[in-house]
Amino acid sequence: MSVTTRKPTLIESMACGGAAAAFAVNFTHPIELVKTRMQVSGGGLGATISGVVKEGGVTAFWKGLPFGWGRELSYTSVKLGAYAPVRNAIGAGGPDAGIGMKFLAGALTGGFGSILGNPFDVLKTLAQTNTKGEGLGLLVGNLYRDQGMGGFYRGVQVNIMRACVLNATKMGVYDATKGFVTEQTGWGRKDIKTSFSAAFVAGFFMTLTVSPWDMIRTKLMNQPTDAKLYDGFADCAAKTIKEGGVLSLWRGFIPIWARFAPQATLQLLTIEMIYNKMGYSGI
Repeated sequence: MSVTTRKPTLIESMACGGAAAAFAVNFTHPIELVKTRMQVSGGGLGATISGVVKEGGVTAFWKGLPFGWGRELSYTSVKLGAYAPVRNAIGAGGPDAGIGMKFLAGALTGGFGSILGNPFDVLKTLAQTNTKGEGLGLLVGNLYRDQGMGGFYRGVQVNIMRACVLNATKMGVYDATKGFVTEQTGWGRKDIKTSFSAAFVAGFFMTLTVSPWDMIRTKLMNQPTDAKLYDGFADCAAKTIKEGGVLSLWRGFIPIWARFAPQATLQLLTIEMIYNKMGYSGI
């Protein structure tokens, strides 16, 4: 007996996206913490991991997780959950739709979602790089005291650019790869093997395109609350290249990929499962 599905509304789809992302971040947060500290300190993978363990034990890898939840329930609910409705609204949901339109849908939802999630991104970054044992409340208070509400939106320009590139790559490649896998293997679009294969490919290409933007964003957001080290995106990029060369923009590539691949896979598999359980058509 066939099961009838329907397209979710924008709000329904965003709720599914937020739930999927909040679930996935519990598993990927430790990887992101290591990645963030490597980008800030310039240290190696082994030294960074051992430093985290010495600082606070195994639980230190989940430092800043509440802000991670806030980020996923705001930013990712839009970039992941709103993708399919926006894609369909601009006419990119058909099997013959070009990949460029899918990239556009991903860029639109990613850019808008990053504006909502920027405060949580800033606080999460500060919490992950905090080695002084300051509580979450103190971090929020110090940032507001020193910079006001504007402090919660520092780095927002590069965050929007990063989100556009990230989500365009993630959702565009995932969507297009699902179609390719379906054609080549005969698997259905809702088959878990199709979703897993497409999510893995999307995670790799995300890392290639987003690493430089991620580096600049981390440095801008990790500036002390009472000081300004960089005068915007261009200044930060120039100083980073001057200090470590062009390839330094890809510092932390391995932990970024180690985070993006499982995160993209978990998020996309989870949202597809939620769509299926709710009787909605998938991506």
